[in-house]
Order: sequence, then structure tokens, then C-alpha cells
Amino acid sequence: MADLDFLIDIIKRISELGRKNRNIPLINEVKPFKHYFSDDGKLKYDEIDDDDEGFSRREILARYLLVNVVLDQGPDIIGVRMLLRDVTTNLYEKGIKIFHNPLDFFKELDISINEILTRHKSIKDIRAEEWAMKNNSTEQKYNLFFAQSNRGIVSTKQVLDYSIHRWGVPLSFFLLLEKDYKTKQPLIDYLESWESAEIMAQQLKDHERYGLGSAIGDKACHLFAKMYINIFNLVKNKRDNPGWSGISYEIPFDSNAGRVLFRTGFLLKLATLEDYENWEVIQKGEGKGRANYIRVTNIRGKKTDIISQESENFKDYREIITKYLKIGMKPKSVEIQRIPNFLIYKLNISTNYNYSIADFDDGLIYIGTNYCFNHENPNCDLCPLQNICKAHNEDEELIKKYTT
Repeated sequence: MADLDFLIDIIKRISELGRKNRNIPLINEVKPFKHYFSDDGKLKYDEIDDDDEGFSRREILARYLLVNVVLDQGPDIIGVRMLLRDVTTNLYEKGIKIFHNPLDFFKELDISINEILTRHKSIKDIRAEEWAMKNNSTEQKYNLFFAQSNRGIVSTKQVLDYSIHRWGVPLSFFLLLEKDYKTKQPLIDYLESWESAEIMAQQLKDHERYGLGSAIGDKACHLFAKMYINIFNLVKNKRDNPGWSGISYEIPFDSNAGRVLFRTGFLLKLATLEDYENWEVIQKGEGKGRANYIRVTNIRGKKTDIISQESENFKDYREIITKYLKIGMKPKSVEIQRIPNFLIYKLNISTNYNYSIADFDDGLIYIGTNYCFNHENPNCDLCPLQNICKAHNEDEELIKKYTT
């Protein structure tokens, strides 16, 4: 099988799994927003622009999703979503309406922090045992509070730092937009002022006035694009623009993505182990138990020669860059983190599947959290990718000697 055929096969299989096993935040379970949804949990799109205390429902949902992705940089996706759901519900019951009136979070900071601490303790009681089992760890290490370090995301015990940096920064962003835009949907208006979802995702972090900076990572920015476009379909004014379609933003590279794509051999078709070591994508001896640590976020900007510039495939890659991502008119090289967009595009134009980055990412999350665990004894025998996985079939060291 040619290299591109192998990669497209993996993309197709993972995207199929993602479409069947959608990973969705628990917004319909947040009591203040339950009336946005029908009894079966479906968003009422015919009411999405209805007024809700001065803002549209679309605006409030987008705010919630942005805070969700900022928080969702810790070790347990389910626990993070439970934390945001429960803290939001409890604060609203106390009249602290942080998504309608972000300043409430700071005015009642003692209550806000107490709720975060209390809910975290109860979620730890529920989630720690399962989390420890899947991560080959101990229940005592379960912690959803995290900070930034030169090694990426690390746990912290300082809840004030965590609360102000991770909750407070996006809430301050909403406040600033309200001051500047003075509309019923300032966040929506700002987001859709950009030509593509990829540009929007980059500006969420890097914009001089509105960028969230170190409070948000590249993965979280792209996770928000996924939620906004594909999962909740909140796009208001860009529906016919390919720059706001399902392949118009990069994949949210996280530890699940890195682990699955490395073990299956996907990443090794794009560069060598030596390349990844030189780029510090693989950091020798820096993982659990002195294993080699895969820091997949370091892949951004790294080049692959799997597509020749003289080939028809390069024209398709250029189409992704110029028409969908809209981040440059004449790419001269191929970047690894944009290969999934290219492969999904190739798959879609030859089939009727119309897969998206969201399908692929949800498939990676499904595999990573149910089979491809972050230790040396993953559940390979039941994994739906086992028959094409390089680690399972050819090189067990890709499991035993590497961790994310």
C-alpha cells in the first residue's frame, strides 16, 4: 500500500469511529441553559437567536464553549466538563451569572473559588478511580487544576492562580468585547470578523488586544473551532464560505492524537524518529518511568516531503491552504499538522462521506480514551485499529518506550 493510501485509510477509519462516537460537552445538562435544548438534548436552532437577558442564546453558548476549551487542557475530559457544568449551575443558582454578566465571577470571587474547590472534590470522588486505572496512576494524583510550564501543562495546587488564569481570562475577554462591540452578540461578531476558522483560532491566542495568550493553547483554539463549526453548528454569517467549513481549521493536536497517530505509524510516514527527536517532538527519557515523551504540539510548523511540489497532490494541498484555511497564497512546503486536512479533502472528493476535522478528532479521542491508553498495556486486542496499527503488528517498542 502506498504511503498516502495508508494514511487515507487511517483517516477514514478514525473518522468513521468519530462520527459514530461524538464527543460533546454537557451543555444541555447545565440547568440555566436547559431551555435551549429539547427533551432529547437537541439544540433548538429555531430559537438560537432569541434574546436571553440581553444576549442571544448563540452568544451564550459560544461563551460557554470557549471557557470549556480553555479548561479542557487538563488530564480528564469528562471531569473537566463536569466541573464546568456543576460550577456554572451552582453559581447561577446563587445569582452569579458568569456568562451573562462575567464581572459577577470577580465581584463574588470568594464564592466562585469555593464552588470550584467544592465541585472539584466531588468530581474527584466520582472520577479518580477510573482515571487512575486508564492512566496507570493513583487516585491521589487526580487533579483538574493546571498551570503552564516549559514542559507544557502541569498540575497545580494553587486554585487562585488556576481560577483567575483559566476562568478569569476568557471571562475578561467577554467583558472587553462587550465594551468594544456593544451588540447582543459581541463574541460572535468578533469571531466571524475573520476570513476563516483557522485565522480565528490563531487570533484567539495571539491577537494584540483580544488574544488569550498563555491561558489557551493551540489545541484549545482548534478545539473551539471544532465545537463552534461542527459540533454545535453556531456559525451565523459564514455558512457558504469554505473558510468556515469542516476542514477549515487544523486538528486539535493533544496527547490522545499524538499517541494514536504515533503508535499506528501515521506520524512515521511523515517524518523519521530522528526528525521527531531533533524537533523535540520526542523527548528522550522525559516521560513516565523514563520513557520517551511525545510532545505532539511541537509538530506545528514542521515539514514533510511526502507530497512532491510537482505533483497533483500538491495542488490539492495548496487548495487547502488558500481556499479553506486561508493562511497564505503560495505555500512552498507541506506542514505535518495540515496533512489531516489534505487527506480528508482527498477522501471527500473521491467519496460521498463529507468527513470533517471534527470526525477525525472525535475518533482519535474515542480510540485514545477507550483503547490506546497512555501506558505500556493498552487494550490492543479490542481496538478497532489493531489490524493496521504498526505498534501492535510490527514494533511493540512504539508502545513500551513512548508515552504522552
